[in-house]
Amino acid sequence: MTATAILPATQSFTIDPTHTTVGFAVKHLMFATVRGQFGDVAGAITIDHDDLRTTTVDVSIGIASIDTRVAQRDEHLKSADFFDAANFPKATFVGAGATKNGNGSWALPGTLTLHGVAKPVTLTVTPQGAGKDPWGNLRSAWTASAKIDRRDFGLGWNQALEAGGVAVSHDVELTFDIQAIQAVQA
Repeated sequence: MTATAILPATQSFTIDPTHTTVGFAVKHLMFATVRGQFGDVAGAITIDHDDLRTTTVDVSIGIASIDTRVAQRDEHLKSADFFDAANFPKATFVGAGATKNGNGSWALPGTLTLHGVAKPVTLTVTPQGAGKDPWGNLRSAWTASAKIDRRDFGLGWNQALEAGGVAVSHDVELTFDIQAIQAVQA
């Protein structure tokens, strides 16, 4: 079922952190993919299905919640070599003005702030559907993705490899799998 089949034209949602994943994938040693995710995600979404240009998204991600399934690597990623979570505890994405791409997805321009650096990033957003949960709450889901160069955000740590190349690729694939619940109207 598409979101537009069940939702009124304009709808506000609160991100459900227990059913949302913000993940990343990066090449390690130039050939293997390492994936991780952040467990601390919050935010709000407002969508006008009749005029996507008025869509707004505000997502906050707790850096200390990083999980790559390797505690030692997670601690290194939280350190000043990478995210410097002590000084930059949150990453944010604030977007507005979605447009249809023509293939069922939307382009959502916004600003990604990571490691204290704000840069424009456009997410490709694909609506996944909407419906009522067993308790009568209206929920909707979206998947969004983008590729960034981590060096643009001051995340430049690396090690040169003897055979050439680097230990950690510069390109990072970001994925947002978001489920949100209808915001309570005041």
